[in-house]
Amino acid sequence: MRILRPSDILPSEITPRTLFEDRRRFLLGAGATLAAGAAMWAGLPSEARAAAAKLGQLARSPLSSDEPQTPYKSVTTYNNYYEFGTDKEDPAANAGKLAVRPWTVRVEGLAGKPRTFDIDELLRLAPLEERVYRLRCVEAWSMVIPWVGFPLSALLKQVDPQGSAKYVEFVTHYDPKIMMRRPVLDWPYTEGLRMDEAMHPLTLLTLGLYGEVLPNQNGAPVRVVVPWKYGFKSAKSIVAIRLVEKEPRTAWNKSAPSEYGFYSNVNPNVDHPRWSQATERRLGEFRKRPTLMFNGYAEQVASLYQGMDLRKSF
Repeated sequence: MRILRPSDILPSEITPRTLFEDRRRFLLGAGATLAAGAAMWAGLPSEARAAAAKLGQLARSPLSSDEPQTPYKSVTTYNNYYEFGTDKEDPAANAGKLAVRPWTVRVEGLAGKPRTFDIDELLRLAPLEERVYRLRCVEAWSMVIPWVGFPLSALLKQVDPQGSAKYVEFVTHYDPKIMMRRPVLDWPYTEGLRMDEAMHPLTLLTLGLYGEVLPNQNGAPVRVVVPWKYGFKSAKSIVAIRLVEKEPRTAWNKSAPSEYGFYSNVNPNVDHPRWSQATERRLGEFRKRPTLMFNGYAEQVASLYQGMDLRKSF
């Protein structure tokens, strides 16, 4: 069954103004989407399929939500990954072109021990945990996903961040041969966190979901997940992590600074200029539910923003 957008949010309300005027038609029905997903998995290199098996038994984190999980099919066929298309079905149909091995991630900038990590090194760097997190999209829909990974802090500690490093910038993969060339955003996609946000125990360097390696459309082979922020803050297919002194410019903030702030914390009291953030539609549910402050993680993260005006620093 094809998954539709929330019925009360128009496409023009959930995409940049420069984008919805040139909206692409939906490419696939449900059967074609599922076939593309199956073909993508079948076409993965044998090393990637083997890595999926090696994830094996995972420690269940005490930080996990106990809410019902969004079905795997929904998680892997309803995606925002604009490099592979602007409709929700596009990433599942097109991201299979991305070769996820070999893959390296450079950690550079204000680091005493800058280093490049191979994907297999990352898989062994720290014990892998299953973290069941709520995911809240800025478009007012949500999921609950069992991610697999370890705290980003474990990686950052390997490179000895300097005291002058106040922010962490993420640079994602961009290959114009297989990805969108139209300047929907400033490619490559970049995102950023304050250093204390990046070092927070909830911030997950993510290598899988549902006990398997990440599907390409979900940001393979490595992404970050920051559950108290809107989903676009969780950069996919990372190739570089930079430790910097000044707040980095980020893709959506550069595109529409009045709509997408640097922090982008989930906040039901601060509406997007074109729609309300007070409620959300959980995929698979018919009724809206109230949006929770910091996506339900206020107890863990509210202290990071003590004294800040969260309406101004949105």
